Amino acid sequence: MDPTAEGSRMSQPAIIVEGLSKQYKLGARKRRDRRLNTVLANAVRYPFRRLRAKGRPPAEDRRFWALKEVSFQVQPGEVLGIIGPNGAGKSTLLKILSRITDPTGGRARVHGRLASLLEVGTGFHRELTGRENVYLNGAMLGMRKAEIDARFDEIVAFSEVEKFVDTPVKHYSSGMYVRLAFAVAAHLATEILLVDEVLAVGDVAFQNKCLGKMDTVARQGRTILLVSHNMDVMARQCTSCLWLRNGEVAGMGKPSAVIQQYLTTISRGHSEWKCSDRDLDPAKLVQITGVRLIGRDGSCTPTVPFGPPLAVEIDSIVRRPVYGATFNLTLKNAMDVAVFVSAEQDCPGSVPLVRQPGRCRTLCHLPGDVWKPGYYDIAVGVHQESSRVLDRVEDAIRFEVSPVNSPGADGRRGVISPALQWESHGLDAARQGAA
Repeated sequence: MDPTAEGSRMSQPAIIVEGLSKQYKLGARKRRDRRLNTVLANAVRYPFRRLRAKGRPPAEDRRFWALKEVSFQVQPGEVLGIIGPNGAGKSTLLKILSRITDPTGGRARVHGRLASLLEVGTGFHRELTGRENVYLNGAMLGMRKAEIDARFDEIVAFSEVEKFVDTPVKHYSSGMYVRLAFAVAAHLATEILLVDEVLAVGDVAFQNKCLGKMDTVARQGRTILLVSHNMDVMARQCTSCLWLRNGEVAGMGKPSAVIQQYLTTISRGHSEWKCSDRDLDPAKLVQITGVRLIGRDGSCTPTVPFGPPLAVEIDSIVRRPVYGATFNLTLKNAMDVAVFVSAEQDCPGSVPLVRQPGRCRTLCHLPGDVWKPGYYDIAVGVHQESSRVLDRVEDAIRFEVSPVNSPGADGRRGVISPALQWESHGLDAARQGAA
């Protein structure tokens, strides 16, 4: 190959998308049936259809844009993660890049051979065996039989379907489909690999195996576009991230920053709870009236990054002098497991013996570098002498810890994942110095 041509190919972007748009029409008419009995039946139904159609929006209103003016570039060897809620246009974008569907406007240029894994069984013929489908996929990618022969054993070994390689794929389970389809896409000689959410079909062990293979593929200089709802995977695997929202580009850049922005907008948590006026109870000696989760910068958000410390702020009303009243906090993870319980009496001297009537504000400081990614619930209460419950609010706060920069994002075991300090010293060198 001409080195000059090769250098030119590597210097240009692998994928260039310019003003890409795709419009769909809801309820599009099918091709008319011209048979006499169908024509007569439609003539009878026509007046009734007109009546039903009166309340419908005009045809133009039944159109929607799956993609709208999307533009970006992907460099050779880049791993681009594409994130966004369902219906954001992620799969439509990959289908256009794969030439499965045509855009309504704009253009997409792909430089290099492209393999795609967009859904279970993509590119497979159900009546052909696994072996035959491997060669069929390779031929569709423009590979010679000798090239496929050289990689065939590696593909089958990776997919773990050796016993069924000569069985028609219509008898495969969805997991076997995914195993073989990913193995074919990842091992054949292509410059660009598109992977949709299909890896979620496989078991955990195979998902980890696929992620390891994508690491290898990326180190070989191949370009990868990955669509997933697993933010842990996106933060670890991708070199850049594209966020789609309602078919438009909402953000693009470093995965840590884009994922954090995305999680903040979709968070199902609540960082603040307030007691309504109708729930105020004069009979309670101490009543909790508000709870807030506060970040280091003073913000009140349900999605927090790993690292910075947090604080839980509890507002309350003390209606009469009360002796030995202490606040406490219970933090549970998404599996409803109590991660810890903390109370004011854990810090001797910080709790007044007698709380006087009036409004009170209590702060509990939480470390920010111990949490695994995921959701956490906080319940707060106030007890008298650790036994009598004066007031309690269950699930006052629900917050999410972002997987970005979290050591627990790699799926390690444990309820929490603290970032502990480690030290290592060469004892032999120390002994020689002492001698």
